[in-house]
Amino acid sequence: MTQPIRALEDQDEPALLRDQFRQLLRYRALLACGVALGLLGGGWLALSGEESYTSTGEVVVRSAASDPFAAGASADKGINIGSERQTAVSDTVGTLAVGTLARHGDRVEVGTLLSGLQVTNPPNTLVLRFSYTGRTPGLAKARAEALADAYLEIRRQRTEDSIANMVDGYRAQLKPLTEQRDQLAEQAGASNDVTSARANIVVSISELSRKISELRALDTTPGYLTKKPVAPTDPTGAGLPLLLGLGGVVGLALGLLLSWVRLVFDPAVRSTRELVRSLGAPLLGTLPRERASAGALLAIGRSGSRLAEEYRAVAFRLAYDPSFAQRRRLLVTAPRGDSDAAAAAAVNLAAAFAEMGRDVLLVEADLRTPSLARDLGPAVLGAGPRWASQGERAWPSDSRMNVDVPGSGAFTLIAGRRTDNVPRALTSAPVGRIVAEGDRPGAVVIVLAPPVLSYADAVALIDRVEGVVVVCDPREVHRSDLERIREIVGAAGGSVLGALLHPGRSRYERRARKKAARRRTGGGRSRSASGRDDGGGREHTGDPAETLGLRTFDSTAGHR
Repeated sequence: MTQPIRALEDQDEPALLRDQFRQLLRYRALLACGVALGLLGGGWLALSGEESYTSTGEVVVRSAASDPFAAGASADKGINIGSERQTAVSDTVGTLAVGTLARHGDRVEVGTLLSGLQVTNPPNTLVLRFSYTGRTPGLAKARAEALADAYLEIRRQRTEDSIANMVDGYRAQLKPLTEQRDQLAEQAGASNDVTSARANIVVSISELSRKISELRALDTTPGYLTKKPVAPTDPTGAGLPLLLGLGGVVGLALGLLLSWVRLVFDPAVRSTRELVRSLGAPLLGTLPRERASAGALLAIGRSGSRLAEEYRAVAFRLAYDPSFAQRRRLLVTAPRGDSDAAAAAAVNLAAAFAEMGRDVLLVEADLRTPSLARDLGPAVLGAGPRWASQGERAWPSDSRMNVDVPGSGAFTLIAGRRTDNVPRALTSAPVGRIVAEGDRPGAVVIVLAPPVLSYADAVALIDRVEGVVVVCDPREVHRSDLERIREIVGAAGGSVLGALLHPGRSRYERRARKKAARRRTGGGRSRSASGRDDGGGREHTGDPAETLGLRTFDSTAGHR
């Protein structure tokens, strides 16, 4: 007895993240396009941009001092480093630097010169770092040095101008005092008051003279160029390897974004979790891709075939499923498109049940494009001559034949035949008697039906073949299709036993299938998909969309 299906844990975050990552990796083309775009963008930025060079010089700012070696002297006295940084990038400094550069043959505008300058201040220092970016190393060095020297010169001029202004102010105060002193000197000895006034004036004159002397003795050095700009040897900015790396990272992020957007709007089944949830049935198995199986319907019977082992595993799982073991009738179908994968699954499941010793009856209920007898080829034994199947007897008369599976046994095949009134043929009494053979002990009936969403043929059989296996490609089937199949099967009185996933056709398989079709139709007159005409002189091309010519249904045709 099988164990009940464990409910999916929607809150299992690690599992959900793994599923989402796998789903994003499904769109490898978008990821590759994103990475390619990022690499191209990084390469374009690296190759199209002009090379630039940066030269850096450092200036230590200091204030004017009378004795810089005196105890308690502070180097940052009266210095606002933020204001000094603004002065360094001002037009005044730029104008002076332009004049210096012009004398050396480098004629440049002030705005153009300052556009390549960057002045920074390392934290907790009185250092201004002059960085200039130019087209050549020599140009960057010359302009950085000119700007640093211009800043120091501007600062020195401002300090000297301040000192000169203060000296002029003291001298203006000193002139009237000197005149008064001279006048009092002429009145010397006149009285004690004159002597006392003259002494006070002399003291004032001496104080002003001392201040003028101190101002003239100040050290007006504005600062020192501690790091002289040098010509850089390598261009600045990100190089080609770094830009390619950054472009690759950005491109990968862009690819993931595009994949996520594609995933959001993708109606296809994105994971096995969604498939199980949409179909309401378990996943029976996933068929591997085998190049050796291209063009061959039977996988069971080939030694060392992983595909055959997967079919055997699915057959064993169905054999011990209570829903299937009770009636032993199975309907194999596909959601849409062609039923080649469903036909391969039905044939191999029949062979696997035959290996178990079951009496297997495979019914091809595809009466629009029957092809099993042709595709099985030499494995079909006991098939009657072609003219015997072209009479007016209705299907399934004269359609029973044996199929030999090398090393595994044999099963019975009821091959399909083109019929004008397909729904009436599928619901006829002979078909009911064939399906009822599944009630015999040890018997298994497998019915191959056309795609359930393309034709109503499978729905007409569900009331007698309750168990349904859906064979689909997870990259093409839509969630809405699976939900609709579950509703259709449930409304018709059946149950979905599970889903069987196949990898779809590779390019090699599609090419081999086209070659085989050309070989079959290359010589003589064009035949139908079953290799014969419809018995009335009309031939079919095998196109399921072809309109069949309708004939009057003969109810006695099945009893002739």
